Amino acid sequence: MDIKEIQSLIKFVAKSGASEVKLETPELKITIRTGATSTGPETTLVQQIPVASAPIPSVAAPTPPAATETPTPAAEAPAAEEVDDSKYITIKSPIIGTFYRKPSPDKPAFVEVGTSIAPGDVLCVIEAMKLFNDIESEVSGKVVKVLAEDASPVEFDQPLFLIDPS
Repeated sequence: MDIKEIQSLIKFVAKSGASEVKLETPELKITIRTGATSTGPETTLVQQIPVASAPIPSVAAPTPPAATETPTPAAEAPAAEEVDDSKYITIKSPIIGTFYRKPSPDKPAFVEVGTSIAPGDVLCVIEAMKLFNDIESEVSGKVVKVLAEDASPVEFDQPLFLIDPS
């Protein structure tokens, strides 16, 4: 992993809103913490060597400005829907990356609200570090709601779909 890929990863993590991300490979160990300091994200890089480990200088990316939104009545409404969501199965993101509903821009979405799915059906793709990962269903049922926006960053364990198993 070169410095440009690391800087790109830092920027992506800062934009995603994740507070901490750890990446470990046999050659490299990276921990990225955002919002940890007033100067910006804190990043610790450690190169793993079979006999000993040597630290690599820290790399920091600017903290994105906080978004300010005016709450609307529509934004307050989901609290009433939360009670009904308990009977549904939530499909969550297994990785951080960019969520895509379509295999490519000119193709139709993998699933729409109302689509019946079976185990193994592809629901979406998540791009992480230039790799496109198919996210397959582990349950059968009907798609009730898509919880993530197309082409938006998603975090690990972020809810993506609600499935009605009945």
